[in-house]
Order: sequence, then C-alpha cells, then structure tokens
Amino acid sequence: MIKLIGMLDSPYVRRVAISLQLLGLRFEHQSLSVFRSFDEFRSINPVVKAPSLVCDDGEVMMDSSLILEYAEALARPRSLLPSDCKALQHELRLVGLGLAAMEKSVQLVYEDGLRPPEKRHDPWVDRVTGQLRSAYSELEREFARNSPVVSSLTIGQAGVTVGVAWHFTRQMLPHVVSPAAHPTLAAFSAAVELLAEFRAAPHGDGTFRGAVPDDRQHGQCPP
Repeated sequence: MIKLIGMLDSPYVRRVAISLQLLGLRFEHQSLSVFRSFDEFRSINPVVKAPSLVCDDGEVMMDSSLILEYAEALARPRSLLPSDCKALQHELRLVGLGLAAMEKSVQLVYEDGLRPPEKRHDPWVDRVTGQLRSAYSELEREFARNSPVVSSLTIGQAGVTVGVAWHFTRQMLPHVVSPAAHPTLAAFSAAVELLAEFRAAPHGDGTFRGAVPDDRQHGQCPP
C-alpha cells in the first residue's frame, strides 16, 4: 500500500491526501515534519521534501503534482481531471492559479516564521504578496462565473487545489486576503471543508483519519 509522508499543515500534503481519497486509493499517512522530524524524514527521502510518497515497491516520489499524476494512473478510469481537451485546459488553468496561491502563501509564512527580521527584504515581500492577491483575484473572477459543484462525486482537481489553497492562506495569513473581497471563494471553501474527504485530512499536525471503504484500490500498478 502506498504511504504519504508529510504533515497536513502543508497545503501540498493535504492536497494529495484529499485527492487520493477522491480517486478511491487506499493509503497510509505518516505525519512527519521537515523541520522537527528532519532526520526521520531524511531516512525515507534524503531530499526531505513534503509530500513524499512511498510506492508499494518502496520507490519514493515527491512533488504533489507528480504524485497526483501517478495517482491518476493508478486510479484509472477514475479521474479528477476532465477528458475533454478544452475542459482540461481550463481545469489546469485553475489548478495553476491555486498552486501559485499555495506557493506564495508558503513563501510568506516562511518569511515571517524563519527569516530574521533584520534580513527581511520588504520589496520582495510586497512583490510576493501582490502575486498572491492577484492569483486569488483571478480565481474569484473565474469561480464567480462558474463555481464548481461541491460534492465528493463532482469535485475535480481544480476544486481540491483551490479549496486547500484558500483554507491554508486564511489559516496562516488571515490579514493578507479578505473573505469580503472574495465572497465566492470563501463560500466555496466553507462548502468543501464539509466534505468527508476534507474533514478526514484537516489542516494541522494530525494524521489522516478517514475510514477507507473496502472497495477502494490499494495503490498498486495494474499488471
């Protein structure tokens, strides 16, 4: 059985945990911090990058998008991406905006939490903050035009990625983006956080606690 390594306070780890459930894949979760559990994490993946995925044969993968590309192959014909080319193009645009929001949010969290104040470069912080806000402005416009249907059967990868990104930013940087300025995203996030797959992998330092139905796949490559 595949094993997901990393803490659910990382939006990238949480994105994978939720997606694996929606794809119907069984997995184990080991909540290791890249900071507090550095040596233990390094014994699994010398690069110490979260998320990491230990495949059923012991090979280790990393990067949430690459892990999910592999997961999509395991889950076929089930998928969180549309098969139509035009629909896929738009879905991937939304995924890209969500990932940009994640990346810029994580950069600001690290800037505030790890960089000494005397080494803070305000022009860079302003630039990253602007990029983050631009990503959410684009997403608000897109979702206001056509917000994804919120259910475990209909949500796609864009919905997962954007939902996780917005929740992470609001948890960690509530002063940076306002729900009042992004009412559609705020409502969408509130709705997806009620889905069983999101509740089973809550943001924080806990461990995936979902009950996995017996009919789910074990995450092994088909013969």
